[in-house]
Amino acid sequence: MTTRGHCILSHGFESGPDATKVTALAEVAQRLGWSHERPDYTDLDACREVSDLGDVPTRLQRLLGLATQAAARGPLVLAGSSLGAWISARVSLQVPVAGLFLMAPPIAMGPAPRLDAAAVPTSIVHGWDDELIPAADVVEWARPRRARVLLVDDSHRLSDNVQASVDAFAALLDGLSQGAAR
Repeated sequence: MTTRGHCILSHGFESGPDATKVTALAEVAQRLGWSHERPDYTDLDACREVSDLGDVPTRLQRLLGLATQAAARGPLVLAGSSLGAWISARVSLQVPVAGLFLMAPPIAMGPAPRLDAAAVPTSIVHGWDDELIPAADVVEWARPRRARVLLVDDSHRLSDNVQASVDAFAALLDGLSQGAAR
């Protein structure tokens, strides 16, 4: 079976690969003809001796390895929620990706480098009432990149807007698929 490309869906801190949002994204990717995988970072999130957010450098390396292999096979989209969004954006600087889908992306995380990403089609879903990352910071980060930003009436977890996230992800994948057909 031929696919349009591959999506790697990275869960947030203290979440998991079977979490509601990444599962919903996997379902829409499948429906639209994209293969997908959902890496499990729960072992790294538990490494509190490394940092309050677990072993972020190894989380980043795990995604980098998977993304490098996937990009060698064809178009790749990286998607993630919170810490999963941050590592997806960072990996996009090292691996060619067709697009990025970032949910509740942390613009700054203490001593870690500020959020940065490749100049590719990017779609962001963020909560107006995010208690960890101000919506204004996300809009300001997205502005020079001309990223598509959907601000929703929700908190950091975006639990009331799973369908809005799915719809935004579908729009990104559709746009990438149509662009490839031209």
